[in-house]
Amino acid sequence: MKIVGVDLFCGAGGLTHGLQKAGIDVKAGFDIEVNCKFPYEHNNSAEFVLKSVADVTAEDIKSRFDDSAYSLLAGCAPCQPFSKYTQAKPKEQDERWGLLYQFARLVKESQPDFITMENVPDLNKHKVYADFKEGLKSEGYFVDERVVFCPDYGMAQTRSRLVLLASRLGKIELIKPTHDKSKYITVKDVIGHLPRIKAGSVSKHDPLHRSSSLSELNLKRIKASKPGGTWRDWPEELRAKCHTKASGKGYASVYGRMTWDEPSPTITTQCFGFGNGRFGHPTQARAISLREAAILQSFPDDYEFVEPDGEYAIKNLGKMIGNAVPVRLGEIVGTSLQNHINQQPNQ
Repeated sequence: MKIVGVDLFCGAGGLTHGLQKAGIDVKAGFDIEVNCKFPYEHNNSAEFVLKSVADVTAEDIKSRFDDSAYSLLAGCAPCQPFSKYTQAKPKEQDERWGLLYQFARLVKESQPDFITMENVPDLNKHKVYADFKEGLKSEGYFVDERVVFCPDYGMAQTRSRLVLLASRLGKIELIKPTHDKSKYITVKDVIGHLPRIKAGSVSKHDPLHRSSSLSELNLKRIKASKPGGTWRDWPEELRAKCHTKASGKGYASVYGRMTWDEPSPTITTQCFGFGNGRFGHPTQARAISLREAAILQSFPDDYEFVEPDGEYAIKNLGKMIGNAVPVRLGEIVGTSLQNHINQQPNQ
């Protein structure tokens, strides 16, 4: 039997694309970012619905399920409220804090066979997540949760994510890691084939293979940077004043270059900026391009984010790419679900 799914907080389609690669028939994705409509629908066999999860009804979900198939409700609620970088901010001022409760509401009202959710590891420290899990158990779901280190599953970035799977059918587990440390996928493995470009330029072969411009000072800084090194490698005259203060000495990863023979750091919404983290290209004098960021998020090389003749707004695209669930992680989740139904006695 097939699995039919709906993707909440679908964004540009990373999770949907991965699930579809695993053979799951995702019918629709819901999101409030209108810019995600083109990449979601163009690259996936699914409908994009511009609607807040707070306004989604059970009928919106159930009307897209198939009575003859297993049903899946999937989603990654915005992680910023639960990130270690924003936990000092008052939660009651962030309306995204309650979106996981909306997810729980839709589970209760639509009663899917399976649920999957992905978020930052620190989510499991919060009451909203404990409530979510208890709600699933009270509805009769078996729950599996674990923190996934992405290189263990064939992704070329050191992202860690909390992954939850739940099933009405019985005990369910994420598949075992597919890669050990000796076989980790590296930055060079996935982006080493792309053509060279300069800072502030665009490849004539791919409009997404574009990088941010650099000031004269930052151009000097990246030329002085070593792969895997820090700003401490620079001569004194290139160092930022904030880094000479005690409060800034610990931020060694900003203005850093990636290393060819290792996975990349976590790709964030600011990944296009040399000064925003270790986002410098390993050998070229620039930050990574948007295409390189997307590939490090395990999107296919030809995944299109902008419609023909559309605007390539770097900040918007960086947000879209950095917020995505890595495609490979979606595929791992989908494979786990397929294995689960294949293990049922009636299959």
